[in-house]
Amino acid sequence: MKMRRLFKGGAVLLGLLGFLLGTSALARTARPLIDPILVTPSTEIDTCLDCHGVEGFAVPKGETGDSLKRALHVQPETFKNSIHAEVRCVSCHVDIEQMPHKANVKRSVDCITCHQQQLDENKDETQELVDLTRSLTHAMVGLPSTVQIKKQSELTIQARHYLASVHAQPRKDDPSRVNATCWDCHGKHDVFPMDSPNAQIYRTSTPETCGACHEKELKDYTQSVHGAPVKRFGKLEPAVCSDCHTAHKISVVEQDPAKLLITENCGDCHKEYYDSYRETYHGQVVKLGYTHTAKCHDCHSHHATRKADDPLSMVHANNRLATCSECHKDATEGYVTFQPHGSTHDYENYPELWLTSKFMIVLLTGVFLFFWTHSLLWYFREKKEHEEGHVTIRVEEDGTPVKQGQYVQRFTQGWRIAHLVLALAVMTLVITGTTVLFADSFWAPTVMILLGGAEIAAIIHRIAAVTFGIIFIGHLVVIFHKIYVVNKGQKFNWFGPDSLVPRWQDLLDFIAMCKWFFGKGPRPIFDRWTYWEKFDYWAPFWGMFIIGLSGLILWFPSFFASFFPGWIFNVATIVHGEEAFLAAVFLFTVHFFNCHFRPEKFPMDVVMFTGSMTLEEFKEERTIEYNRLVQENKLDQYLVGAPSARMNKYSRILGFSLIAVGVIELVLVLVGFIQGIFS
Repeated sequence: MKMRRLFKGGAVLLGLLGFLLGTSALARTARPLIDPILVTPSTEIDTCLDCHGVEGFAVPKGETGDSLKRALHVQPETFKNSIHAEVRCVSCHVDIEQMPHKANVKRSVDCITCHQQQLDENKDETQELVDLTRSLTHAMVGLPSTVQIKKQSELTIQARHYLASVHAQPRKDDPSRVNATCWDCHGKHDVFPMDSPNAQIYRTSTPETCGACHEKELKDYTQSVHGAPVKRFGKLEPAVCSDCHTAHKISVVEQDPAKLLITENCGDCHKEYYDSYRETYHGQVVKLGYTHTAKCHDCHSHHATRKADDPLSMVHANNRLATCSECHKDATEGYVTFQPHGSTHDYENYPELWLTSKFMIVLLTGVFLFFWTHSLLWYFREKKEHEEGHVTIRVEEDGTPVKQGQYVQRFTQGWRIAHLVLALAVMTLVITGTTVLFADSFWAPTVMILLGGAEIAAIIHRIAAVTFGIIFIGHLVVIFHKIYVVNKGQKFNWFGPDSLVPRWQDLLDFIAMCKWFFGKGPRPIFDRWTYWEKFDYWAPFWGMFIIGLSGLILWFPSFFASFFPGWIFNVATIVHGEEAFLAAVFLFTVHFFNCHFRPEKFPMDVVMFTGSMTLEEFKEERTIEYNRLVQENKLDQYLVGAPSARMNKYSRILGFSLIAVGVIELVLVLVGFIQGIFS
């Protein structure tokens, strides 16, 4: 009995001891096998690879070990061959504080801090590189270090671009996440150097990388002229997503910056087509920074770009009218033969454009050579006579005309107002038109902003054109009304002294003028109208027909396309721009010289603003008309009082203002023309 009790008591003690031992074992298995190790910036990569370098290393995604696993394995050799081989793990995985890692911590990777720090550290070196490159003396410094600085700078600048991009913005469905992280595009531990042969994989895999989020775009792209060679044959030359959208500076495609950048990027591969596109109104407006006109992807599709002879292409002959109708709702069949990439240098494919361009070049060259030579000879001859005392400039010390004797009325108030309105309309047409014509010039974008934008400038341009047309046609109505209604019964001599129709005497006057230029004869005397005044008068007739008609064609394309072929718009664009350039330069050089800048008139002649000139000046400049009026006893009909001091003052202010505007526009036009030649 005693032995049984002793045995039972021993069993209880043994059970209690076993329970205690089991509890202790459970306690040991419930805590880490090793004590936590704090992670510092100096923690070595191999320390991390002790676990993550083990093949198959993973953790369950669910609550038990039987659930799907999240792989945490890193290929050591792949990582050591990457661009980040010398970067410690904790430099990127900034949330890691200890090993083993804390549970229930939201993991994050920081790519930006490191790249940002590199930019700040190399800021001075980067600026030095820019300065050296600009001065073309970079070969004098250590090239390897310079290239290294440039590479670092490019990487860090791209980081800044990413932060400003749409990819770095919060997602709409989950604001706690961004649209795309660095590793979504670049991978995680296998980021190769750009000069590594392995880096080519990035280019060919770019569409699939982007397509992970942009599935529809990827589908269209892989069937396009760009994507098919990349997808099927691994070609590196065709455009991939980053060529059009850039690698990091990605903005919302519905916004203007993205549309402008994508259009410009098309020119990186298709320079010839891009250059011809920029010669059209579409391209000129886009170059100025506005997107309401057609861009490359509007006609060729955003991602499903196909060759022009592909039946599915938007620019195929069978589909082109529908494509044009996207913007031009009332487009007609004439649009189909429009040449959006027509070149004036290709006679074989675009003979109409080539011939038009060469004709305008000959016309401009001939006009400028003739009249600039005429003006120079006139200037030097008149200046010489002035220095010899043969010419008296009739102005006071303050520049106002001398009020001596009687004045002769030269222009009525109606003609002076018409001249002023016409001048304002022409100057408005010049500034609004040449800003588009010379869209590549440095001043054009600023001027366009001052005008209120391309669409507002187009409205202003058309208002000025209508104003010009009204003045032009109105003056013809007044002339014919005076000839056939007011002076009914009196036959008008179309080749007489009061007519602006050129006559034989004008040629004789020109010959006499040329003799005077070279000192071979006296200065000729003139009647009411000189040969250069008649040219100034008839030039708008040519300009009104050429510029006006071409402008109407471009203004109302659907109407004219109903009976004209599409290439007529290409010709109209060339003629409209070149003739406008001719008119602007001629007016602000030759016309200004004839009226204001020659020694006898400098700095300006106010007769068109006051309407009258002194009798002495009239007698000297219009000797034949003066003698005829005296013989016919009609001189008294034209004599008027001297303009008031107030009239003289405001006439000079107005005149100087118009001349100043004209000279400024002349400078802008010439700068735009010269810049276009060398660009």
